[in-house]
Amino acid sequence: MLEGAKLIRAGAATIALAGAAVGIGNVFSSLIYGVARNPSLAKQLFGYAILGFALTEAIALFALMMAFLILFVF
Repeated sequence: MLEGAKLIRAGAATIALAGAAVGIGNVFSSLIYGVARNPSLAKQLFGYAILGFALTEAIALFALMMAFLILFVF
């Protein structure tokens, strides 16, 4: 019973990975939209997009870390 609850908790912790995937898609779709509107700012917008990608991916890695902690520590 306890092992089943642990697996359910770890599965629930990975729901944040779907949110991170949506966030990364949003970052790069906004990059394409911004470059289409003003191509002269492409280099600056790409830097902002990479920063947004890194921060969003960090959230995904934290969620994955929590899932592994639930599975293997508790």
